[in-house]
Amino acid sequence: MPYCNVSGGQPDGAGKNGARIFYRTYGSGPVKVLLIIGLAGTHDSWGPQIKALAGTDVPCDEKSTVDDEGVGNGSMEVCAFDNRGMGRSFAPIKRSEYTTTIMAKDVIAVMDHLGWKKAHVFGHSMGGMIACKLSALVPDRVLSLALLNVTGGGFQCLPKLDRLTISVAVRFLMAKTPEERAAVDLDTHYSQDYLKECVGESTRRAILYKEYVKGISKTGMQANHGFEGQINACWTHKLTRAEIEQIRSAGFLISVIHGRHDIIAQISHAKRLAEKFHPFARMVDLHGGHLVSHERTNEVNEALLDLIRASECKTSAHDWTNLPDKTSSGMFSPTLQAPEICFAPFSFILRLDTIDDAEHYKISYKKQPIIHV
Repeated sequence: MPYCNVSGGQPDGAGKNGARIFYRTYGSGPVKVLLIIGLAGTHDSWGPQIKALAGTDVPCDEKSTVDDEGVGNGSMEVCAFDNRGMGRSFAPIKRSEYTTTIMAKDVIAVMDHLGWKKAHVFGHSMGGMIACKLSALVPDRVLSLALLNVTGGGFQCLPKLDRLTISVAVRFLMAKTPEERAAVDLDTHYSQDYLKECVGESTRRAILYKEYVKGISKTGMQANHGFEGQINACWTHKLTRAEIEQIRSAGFLISVIHGRHDIIAQISHAKRLAEKFHPFARMVDLHGGHLVSHERTNEVNEALLDLIRASECKTSAHDWTNLPDKTSSGMFSPTLQAPEICFAPFSFILRLDTIDDAEHYKISYKKQPIIHV
């Protein structure tokens, strides 16, 4: 099995593997594509995209062959891997060994191991956070950036609270078996109308449930310390103003792809992130849930192929973006830094990353907060 050694980290709870990342490559060709999966996901979750990009979903270590040529059919080599804390990769015990910066350095190690100088980098959810950190750390190695169902760290990780999300959260935390985990995963990954669709004499929910149970049983339930570590990576994630500018100044094209009915990562955060990357970003919102890459496979695959083609053809940012220019001068206006706010009557201290966050969480300044600069 293909593994890549990464620096730092302690052996997992079973004392196995050491600091190693499990990866797989698919197809062959001069165009390199790196896929970074999200929280509690494995490399297999990229299956529909691997097939469309590489022309095969059979790993190279299983002696796959690709007959067709052309974009999406043999001209690309694709790599997908399990993040630390999940699947066949090592799972450090300490939460401090899980941050999006550390995990981005894992990705760099995989690129070095493969001998890839540059790649198109696509990340889903937490994988999108990692992809952003990677792009800020080594912008010269990124050909294009796709962020699928991404959100920010901290309070932006919190879903919009309603009966469905509360129910899902409770069931997720209580899931102890592949069957219980599969049932709750379906509600977090897909829109309800998609799950209700009939397929022959069955429904998508029933079909997907069997597939999920089989997949989870194969890889095993995620270790608690791996899950808690990845949660820590999401919660502590933050893109600084300098990192955003570092990504923008690199000049590569960006696609922000999101499902409108995502109950995990709110689309409003994704749109705001896309705006911060103006004029290099394009926003693609689709009818779907958190796993829009599976729910709207054809549309997502075409959006990814469009990004690769545009990047390879050196399409200008002006021709690529579909976002409005919100400044009269045409220059990007950085978001104002917000203060730390303390509502003394409630002993409540909240650090907001931006003024936009204050607006999103409807914190009223009429409450006369004590402001700590």
